[in-house]
Amino acid sequence: MKSVANRIEEIKSNGYQLNFDAVINSAFENYKKIALYAGLMLFVFMVFFGLIASTALISFVGIDNLNPENIKQYSPENLTGIPLLIYMAINIFVSVLIAPFLSGFYKMADCAKKDIEFHVSTMFEYYKSPYLMEICLATFVLLLFNSGLSMLFETNGYAIIGAIIGALISFFSFLTVPLIVFGKLGAIAAIKSSFIIIYKKPLTLLALVIIAIIGALVGFIGCCIGIFFTIPFLYSMYYTVYNEIIGYESDSELVL
Repeated sequence: MKSVANRIEEIKSNGYQLNFDAVINSAFENYKKIALYAGLMLFVFMVFFGLIASTALISFVGIDNLNPENIKQYSPENLTGIPLLIYMAINIFVSVLIAPFLSGFYKMADCAKKDIEFHVSTMFEYYKSPYLMEICLATFVLLLFNSGLSMLFETNGYAIIGAIIGALISFFSFLTVPLIVFGKLGAIAAIKSSFIIIYKKPLTLLALVIIAIIGALVGFIGCCIGIFFTIPFLYSMYYTVYNEIIGYESDSELVL
């Protein structure tokens, strides 16, 4: 069996084939298997995280000062200098902290694909070594780079350009986590490989991502709580794209 690293080299040289309709159908079938369980897990997590965030906000601002006017002054667009850097640091820290949990949706999608039973513990699978360090490192590098560019363009009056570049970075790196947890690549190798893969078929993959985002946002229709049960479609799509392109897992150690 070829390693994922060798598969990436093949893709770099020869590209790959991707059946658009097959990816959508496979992603939807996978999503149906995880929608309810994944949605409930996401809902519980967001409620728990919301309580912690609210407690931290009350402790920082004070319950007497907890009004829209006072809270508005702490919004990113009103921050500059050190406060803005602190905000960015907190945002990156929180994102890095929850990244392994969100990566658990890929594990759940993988279990569904293989008809393996999954449990609550499945969502915390990637808090185990060696995945934890690599997922956190990849998240940190991408967010640091993204936030740095956004701040650079915004301070020079080009916020829209910064937002576009940030969106492009997010798009070209969306296969990073699957390449870490299934391909056994290290953080930097996974980021580079994600860019290589997506660069070969950017329009096709962009169309698939847009469909996945639209599918995820359908949950806002009617009752907004439905978003918790449609967001997993995004992870099913990303997992399916990875599975269709790479096609197999590597049994090798992490390639750093």
